[in-house]
Amino acid sequence: MKEKLIKISAILLISTVNASSFGSYSGSFLRMGTSARAIAMGNGFTSELDNGFTAYHNPASLPFSSKRQIGFSNHFLPLDRRLMAASFSTPLPPTASLSIGWISAGVDKIDGRNSSGKHTQYLSTSENAFVISFAQRFFPWLSIGMNLKILQHQLPINSTDLAGKGIGVDFGIRMNTKSGVKLAFMVQDLNSRYQWKTDKIYERGKVYIDQFPTIIRLGTNFDYKNFHIVGDFGALSNQGQILGYSLRFGGEYKYLNNYYIRAGLGNRRMSVGVGLDWSLFREKDGRLDYAFVYENPAGAAHIFTYAFTF
Repeated sequence: MKEKLIKISAILLISTVNASSFGSYSGSFLRMGTSARAIAMGNGFTSELDNGFTAYHNPASLPFSSKRQIGFSNHFLPLDRRLMAASFSTPLPPTASLSIGWISAGVDKIDGRNSSGKHTQYLSTSENAFVISFAQRFFPWLSIGMNLKILQHQLPINSTDLAGKGIGVDFGIRMNTKSGVKLAFMVQDLNSRYQWKTDKIYERGKVYIDQFPTIIRLGTNFDYKNFHIVGDFGALSNQGQILGYSLRFGGEYKYLNNYYIRAGLGNRRMSVGVGLDWSLFREKDGRLDYAFVYENPAGAAHIFTYAFTF
């Protein structure tokens, strides 16, 4: 009974953390988004520079940022779920960039019970991705980058934690056109997977592979009057089978040079948000962002992000 409850809770995490028909596949916490700015604008940031979290959307965008950046993001989610992210990026003169990041998700307060149905303890699950990113600008208008992701998924089974581990790769290209329009291509979760070893849990345990779906995206961003527009189109596949397509887009309006109003549609969710540029040590070196998303039927989610440039 206890094992069944744990498995049901784990499935709930996977299926609700990303409100789309692709949420039942592994690695959905990496498809949800990180920063409040991106989520408020629909997450269509394949070609966008996102303070503190540029590499998450496309590592190839890193060399187009000339300063070091730190980002922290916290998602307040319903159903006792959690999602946090942190990142640091720095230029490597003359034309390269490096970034390291961490994304963590999980479910707390899982009601553990024994075979007779009696409560034993509260349990938790967790998924973590440690990301190392590198990008090189080959021309003033063209760069190529890669993310290397170290993955871990922890599940509590009886008195022993069952852990899935693996490595994944993202690959990206970004181009700046003469007209000011940015274009980008991204392959996310190329061969990303969890490898599970159950020999310590079950008498006839074995090793099996839990494959992440691969996502191919094309994205753009441009300015139209007083609005900044972003969007991307993606195709999801799993072991050669096309699972479906995604369209994500949104916009940002800048008010009085320091304030931002945002809205977007992505992952089948409408989202809105606001942002503020402010000065800590230098002019506009800090940014605070907030996003609101309603996940049906889970409820409302609130995302806060702080990014610092130096």
